[in-house]
Amino acid sequence: MLTPADFLKYAQWSGIATLVFAALTVLAFILKWGLRFRMVGSTGFMLVLTGGLFALSLTPLSRTVIPGAVRYSRVYDNGSTQAVITIPPQITPSQLEATLRQAASDLYSYGRLGTRAENQLTIRLRTLVHPEPGISIPLYLGQVKRSLASREDSQMAIEIYQDKFAQLPQLPTSHKS
Repeated sequence: MLTPADFLKYAQWSGIATLVFAALTVLAFILKWGLRFRMVGSTGFMLVLTGGLFALSLTPLSRTVIPGAVRYSRVYDNGSTQAVITIPPQITPSQLEATLRQAASDLYSYGRLGTRAENQLTIRLRTLVHPEPGISIPLYLGQVKRSLASREDSQMAIEIYQDKFAQLPQLPTSHKS
């Protein structure tokens, strides 16, 4: 994964290329080359590219990794205060808690819109169980509520529905002789 230091290095090289393009553009106007107006566009593009790379060098691109979390998929997100994620049915309560913490960290964004009444992001975690062939039932195993106001939320409310774990399919155990 690229780090902010990598983006700063790329921004420096892009800045040098932008200065070269700008010098060529000035030279093209002095010598009245036919491509002088194309050079203005190329120089403008290089300015935008350099600015974008520089901005990426200022922003930390790191992602928090919670130990014990399993991979999940987002199945619903209204972009505001509600999201639903899904996981495989083979999960333990400790993995479920770690996965909820991981999702709360991953799905937090400054761009989420909260209302005055509800300034919390609620992430519900579900899996699909198949009681009979051809029938799928969503089974909600827990949820987390976190603040939309700050990235570091020390008062996250994690709920795990322990009674739902009995409905999960059991993994076959291997027998050694």
